[in-house]
Amino acid sequence: MTDCPVCKCRLRPTQLTCEDCDVTIQGELPASRLAILSEDQQHFVESFLIARGNIREAEKLLGISYPTVRRRLDEVVHALGHPTSETQRTQIDILDALDEGTLSPKEAINRIKGGES
Repeated sequence: MTDCPVCKCRLRPTQLTCEDCDVTIQGELPASRLAILSEDQQHFVESFLIARGNIREAEKLLGISYPTVRRRLDEVVHALGHPTSETQRTQIDILDALDEGTLSPKEAINRIKGGES
């Protein structure tokens, strides 16, 4: 859980307990940047790493389409604080439309190449 169940703000780690000897450490603890990702995003990142960064392998492992893998990867990059340019955003929208079947592959290629919008 990364968000407060009451106010929905981000939770921060303040306590660690050893599973073996039960020693507890309290205080302001460092958190991984990946901890800011949602549980679904963390699962995606783990699966993507298991696939060795290969989008086609991640597609098979996760049981989702190539455009969906690309979109989720872009969402993770954005969630980690890296800006998504307008061009990338447009490409994500095109991939979404392709994934939903509202755009043909040929139309998607034309739009990505800068043809009709």
